[in-house]
Amino acid sequence: MATRTSFAAIESQFNAYIGDIVYATMTTVDAKGRPRARVLIPIWETVDGRPIGWLATYRTPVKAAHLANNPHTTFSYWSPRQNAVSVDTVAAWDEDAEVRRRVWDLYRTGSPAGAGYDLGNFWKSPADPQLHVLRLTPWRVQVIRGADLQSRIWRAD
Repeated sequence: MATRTSFAAIESQFNAYIGDIVYATMTTVDAKGRPRARVLIPIWETVDGRPIGWLATYRTPVKAAHLANNPHTTFSYWSPRQNAVSVDTVAAWDEDAEVRRRVWDLYRTGSPAGAGYDLGNFWKSPADPQLHVLRLTPWRVQVIRGADLQSRIWRAD
């Protein structure tokens, strides 16, 4: 049974699982209500006691169309040990130059969860016109410990 809790109560488990699993399946929905999944690496941090995510990505026509129609996304992490994290978010493009530089640095350092990588492998710099950033504002986070299937959920107010 899932228990509702503060984000602070699940933050270390959230960071540990994401740091271990790294890759997340991002699901969006098209205009006909059909889900579409892709595997990506978002980066997460905690700001004022709440999780916030960032996704460095290409602004593909499919992803852009899905988010324009419905900005709700889910990021799912799973490990063979059955540890899992689900993060339900609202995604918004953020083209601010300072945000792009900050996200570039968060990926380089791995943020608190340790799931970063060198964005320079895909883009020339934070100013590369092919680099786009999605701000991910979670409204629900669930962590599940595989050993006993203990589930804890944080929800935004």
